[in-house]
Amino acid sequence: MNAIAVPASPFPLEATAAQAQAAIGDEFAFFGDWSERYQYLIDLGRKLPPLPEEWKTEEHRLHGCQSMVWIVAQGDAQRLDFYAISDSAIVSGLIYLALRVYSGRSAAEIVASQADYIGDIGLSKHLSPTRSNGLASLLAFIREQAQRRL
Repeated sequence: MNAIAVPASPFPLEATAAQAQAAIGDEFAFFGDWSERYQYLIDLGRKLPPLPEEWKTEEHRLHGCQSMVWIVAQGDAQRLDFYAISDSAIVSGLIYLALRVYSGRSAAEIVASQADYIGDIGLSKHLSPTRSNGLASLLAFIREQAQRRL
């Protein structure tokens, strides 16, 4: 079996998940209205590296999302990396934010960190119910993967 080339991380690596969330809050505060914030979210989603085709399988598909989302977790308790992509531009942006906060962190830090950025930047009020459910599924997957490695 051939090794799969792991995509390079497009995320700035802040020292902690809390610092990543604060940086996200600062970036979104720059925009005056939600049309600008949605455009920024779409732009962030475009920064996600392509996911290897070998990972776009039912095994790696995230259920609970209306869009197609594939996510792979690799690592151990000391460092857990996530790779994901969606067929939806806005969902890809939501993935980018979640991975920026959680990918490359220890399992303990992931489990201890709540996704406060969602409320802080107003996402919770501006996502459709189906996107909110998908985001909840994404965050649950990340937490579950971290919990398994503790």
